[in-house]
Amino acid sequence: MPKSHHLNKLIIVAALGYFVDIYDLVLFGMERVSSLTDILRETTLPADQFPNIDNQVKEIGIRLMNWQMFGMLIGGIFWGILGDKKGRLSVLFGSIFVYSVANILNGLIHDTTSYAILRFVSGFGLAGELGAGITLVSESMSKEKRGNGATIVASVGLFGAVVAGTVGIMIGNWRISYIIGGVMGLLLLLLRIGVLESGMFHQMKESNIPKGNFLSLFKTKERFTKFITIILVALPVWYVMAILITLCPELMKSLGMENSPKNARLAMTLAYTGITVGDVVSGIISQKLKSRKKSLLLFLILAVIFSVCYFTFAKTSEVMFYSVVVLIGFATGYWAVFISTASELFGTNLRATVTTSVPNFVRGGTILINTLFIYLSVTLAFDNIKAAIMVGILVFGLAFWAWYKLQETFGKELNYVEE
Repeated sequence: MPKSHHLNKLIIVAALGYFVDIYDLVLFGMERVSSLTDILRETTLPADQFPNIDNQVKEIGIRLMNWQMFGMLIGGIFWGILGDKKGRLSVLFGSIFVYSVANILNGLIHDTTSYAILRFVSGFGLAGELGAGITLVSESMSKEKRGNGATIVASVGLFGAVVAGTVGIMIGNWRISYIIGGVMGLLLLLLRIGVLESGMFHQMKESNIPKGNFLSLFKTKERFTKFITIILVALPVWYVMAILITLCPELMKSLGMENSPKNARLAMTLAYTGITVGDVVSGIISQKLKSRKKSLLLFLILAVIFSVCYFTFAKTSEVMFYSVVVLIGFATGYWAVFISTASELFGTNLRATVTTSVPNFVRGGTILINTLFIYLSVTLAFDNIKAAIMVGILVFGLAFWAWYKLQETFGKELNYVEE
């Protein structure tokens, strides 16, 4: 184990890295309406199409979100393999550099094509930080306490979304919000000095065993089952964020809510406030019960309950809507337990590959969620509410099946390799 001051600095750097990561990740959802409205009015939308700008913002916004998530999907594989082959630290700081530069440039664009390219590059960079940070923390702490480390990293990180919303509300300029995120990331690179590589990685590096072989995850039924179940169990988190929260202006309008929100900025800020609290609580429950699975099940059940409340009670008033948003955020605040489980499922030679790729496969699942929602609401002409409910039933069904199949990992010894 590293000395306490090195371990403390590692946790601080991983937490702040995830803080900036989440700030940049949710920024597009918060600034989707304002940024696309500005760009469309400025460059591509004829004046006679202004009345239809809401549909343009919705459809282009979903495509841009898909580009960001596709970047994360590709980046998750790339950074994960690199983490097992070259080390966790190279991924931690390399990914921060990529997404920071991309977000600074994002504040300077004036067309949707550049927007899509930079969302992809930013997503690619964002894919690496969390997995590398959690892998380092998990391998550097005792098996009894590593869940606490992951909870600190995830909770501090998720608060970045709250800051992103606060900055957006106070400044009111989406370009400045993007630039602030990028600058914060570059400043974080100054903390690199003094952060140590994982001792487990150093031991594994000297051996001749295969490292970071992504395809080996699909070579045995047991390994593939572990990989797919940990992905599916977290899919409701991004169903909630991509559909219920990001598209809340459209959904609440369809539900007939008076004074429905004009954009998702406040809703995302409050949802991530709930998620931050939920991550702390789910992590504590996991440690107290000495079970990752029991904590995951509790929060999955809560997520279903509050999703039902979203469609039934949220429309009655603004107070009710934002209260439900906080509660549904809290219920999906099991990200820390999920990412801890992912890091504990596999051996040292595949741990960074899995811990980095899994959250990004979950985020990449947003592409399928969005595509299904668009197919139901546009191609099959279901209204927005029916489409959102049908997608939710599928996502939660898969999550509960995955939970049933998922292995318990609490207290598992991590100093081993996959043959």
